[in-house]
Amino acid sequence: MSVTLPDKESVLREKADHPALIAMASLVPEAFTDARWDRDELTLTIAREHIVAAASAVQQSGYNFLEDVTAVDWFPASPRFQISYHIVSHKLKERIRLRVMIDEASASLDSIVSVWPSANYYEREIFDLFGVRFDGHPNLRRIMMPEEWEGHPLRKDYPVEGYR
Repeated sequence: MSVTLPDKESVLREKADHPALIAMASLVPEAFTDARWDRDELTLTIAREHIVAAASAVQQSGYNFLEDVTAVDWFPASPRFQISYHIVSHKLKERIRLRVMIDEASASLDSIVSVWPSANYYEREIFDLFGVRFDGHPNLRRIMMPEEWEGHPLRKDYPVEGYR
């Protein structure tokens, strides 16, 4: 049995009255490349150059709490890294997920600390463990590993016993 997920256009038509999508309407059409509605949660795939504007639009639409920022290494696939922002609206009692896919060659993304100050430590953790840089971050440095540590231990190509 295969499950077919709806495509971006059908999700946008079906959820046209969703507060986050209404707020996103002010962005350029290229700002998000995919939309999925699954298990009562909306996931928007955002183009990397629009993440700050998208985070701001979501915040202005009533989503008031940045719950988490995390990364996934899809090595050897390209794009290699997925950065996921989990955002909650207490008023609407729902979550939204913003997702950005980035290549290994340009493993950097604009920081959203200016929109969500609580993203500070999450972005530092992703930088430390995956090596993804956050441009404009106020204090981007290692948070878990020692400063002299070589490599990024949560990358799938990181040696199991470390570099020797």
